[in-house]
Amino acid sequence: MSDGPPPPEPAVRVTGLRAAFDGRTILENVSFDVRRGEVFVILGGSGCGKSTLLKHMIGLLHPAEGRVEIEGRDLTAARGAGRQSILSRFGVLYQSGALFSSLTVAQNVALPLEEFTSLPKEAIRSLVRIKLELVGLLHAADRFPSEISGGMKKRAGVARALALDPSILFLDEPSAGLDPITSAELDHLILSLRRVLGATLVIVTHELQSIYAVADRCIMLDRARRTIVAEGRPADLRDGSSDPWVRAFFRREVPEEAKP
Repeated sequence: MSDGPPPPEPAVRVTGLRAAFDGRTILENVSFDVRRGEVFVILGGSGCGKSTLLKHMIGLLHPAEGRVEIEGRDLTAARGAGRQSILSRFGVLYQSGALFSSLTVAQNVALPLEEFTSLPKEAIRSLVRIKLELVGLLHAADRFPSEISGGMKKRAGVARALALDPSILFLDEPSAGLDPITSAELDHLILSLRRVLGATLVIVTHELQSIYAVADRCIMLDRARRTIVAEGRPADLRDGSSDPWVRAFFRREVPEEAKP
């Protein structure tokens, strides 16, 4: 008797990853799957390796051991045109927004389309308008980054990350430096993108309010143990984890072991 169709390939799979610099191991034995269409959060305290892990997942760093697969394709081993094909499947929002100050918002969003497609200018202009409208920034298309707020810069960065219609979106500390209201608006945008586009979102953050608002699942890294110490739904980890450090993180408490 058939057991039914096999489960779908995960959007992202990290297997046995070890990150090391100058002989010093930062992360080791890191393995997890990101399911298609979910909001997946990587969290932990300062210096635990969150951004390091993200850089390995998007191909900016090469693991000392292990591999990263994007929609079933091994990014770690890919080269040339094959690697570029994998990279085109995801977009990235960097912590600072990483907008080019000499370009308008619209020109920043157009950049990936101009670089990686052969679309005519009119088609690019239309796509840029669609992406800006999606993030609520059409009115700021002709402004320069210096003329818009921090929250608008993050939205512009999201629009640029969406330029090539990726199925996966990586966001590095999207709420960093934002006031609570703007941060909540960005959380709403994240959920809207998942609903409207069916995208998979991988977010690095330590902002608990955002984690509870948007995350389907999360993993928690620990600096001392250099690996994943918890995985699951945020509320389940807060209420049911047997690890005192994990419970303390989610409850904003100081663990008994760390008290003087």
